[in-house]
Amino acid sequence: MNILEVQDLCKTYGKGEAAVQALRHATFTVRKGEFIAIIGESGSGKSTLLNVVGALDKATSGKVWIDGQDIFSMPEKKLTVFRRQHIGFIFQLLLDYKRPDQRFVNELLNVLGLTERRHHLPSQLSGGQQQRVAIGRALVTRPALILADEPTGNLDSKNSQEVLALLQTMSAKYQQTILMITHNK
Repeated sequence: MNILEVQDLCKTYGKGEAAVQALRHATFTVRKGEFIAIIGESGSGKSTLLNVVGALDKATSGKVWIDGQDIFSMPEKKLTVFRRQHIGFIFQLLLDYKRPDQRFVNELLNVLGLTERRHHLPSQLSGGQQQRVAIGRALVTRPALILADEPTGNLDSKNSQEVLALLQTMSAKYQQTILMITHNK
């Protein structure tokens, strides 16, 4: 089952001679439970792709379906609710005003290696621990799709490897679909 379908997606910033084509006819699908990494240099359109797929920005043309829903055909209010309920961002802060399942939260804390840190403030956590918290926040609502924008960009190599291993574990253990962009092979 495809969780994400992107068809002929284009995004152009500016007009005339100043126009920049950030996305040119991107087409791909992502099946439930897949962990996909899109790797490219800075300025190659990776963040633009994630922002458009995550309905944070509008495409110039093309289509995006998430969990069978055409996100560009939704009115803004419905799209906002859909985004909160079906898309997890690593930097996501809202839990859609729902109380998360406490057993699942405890399980995530354990899998993320954060059980002993559950009552700590962000300033009391290392960079790697803060990134694991962000992963947990994105997963706790069990969205159809997690979009990860350079989740290891500011981490040292050890913490980067741990975060990638955690994302792989989450994808495998919870059949969580993850689309990650990075410049780091």
